[in-house]
Amino acid sequence: MILALARNIAADDASIKTGGWQSDMAVGLSGKTLGVVGLGRLGAAVARIGSLAFGMKIKCWSSSLDQAKADEMAVKLGLPTVDEDGDKTFQAVSKEELFATADVVTLHYVLSGRSRGLVGVKELKTMKKSALLVNTSRGALIDETALLGAANEGSVRGVALDVFESEPLPADSPWRSQDWGKGNKSRVLVTPHMGYVEEGILNSWYAEQAENVERWLDGKDILHQLV
Repeated sequence: MILALARNIAADDASIKTGGWQSDMAVGLSGKTLGVVGLGRLGAAVARIGSLAFGMKIKCWSSSLDQAKADEMAVKLGLPTVDEDGDKTFQAVSKEELFATADVVTLHYVLSGRSRGLVGVKELKTMKKSALLVNTSRGALIDETALLGAANEGSVRGVALDVFESEPLPADSPWRSQDWGKGNKSRVLVTPHMGYVEEGILNSWYAEQAENVERWLDGKDILHQLV
């Protein structure tokens, strides 16, 4: 979704199909700063791609993250702890610094009572006007009212959402508008919670459930048991 938003893929596709051509300038990622909120398995994987494929500087934050843990994650992914410029490959920073300095902010955080509304008016106002915000994690991590206000004002360049606080997205949701990206409004790219909807993933889930039934019948331990 980062690439689709940065390269304006959806808008250009729609433009061509309605008789137009290029809709707007694309945003290059090379050398830009990627702010990763949540450096777990998924967040770290995105950070690794940003670093290796695009030469992005990686800044990361979570409530329990420190530089030692960030270095440990870099090593786990086969990366050096320091890049060729002498900077930390995964730089642990404050939440305030991440939102203020990142060119792209991507969320990979667990939703809980404490993290609900993690991104609100304060964080959105801190972001660069040229920045992109991407959420493929959980909709309620962002204060939706605040985000709609920021997008309507164009206070960030673009927003990409695969998750929403209310799903399926209501028919009258402002996110369904065709006016995004026009006037002073932010670009908006929305997808219907498709991050996990992939043949391989779903097939593996179903196969594991079938195996777990057999294991339960045979009196064996259940795979990936939560409780």
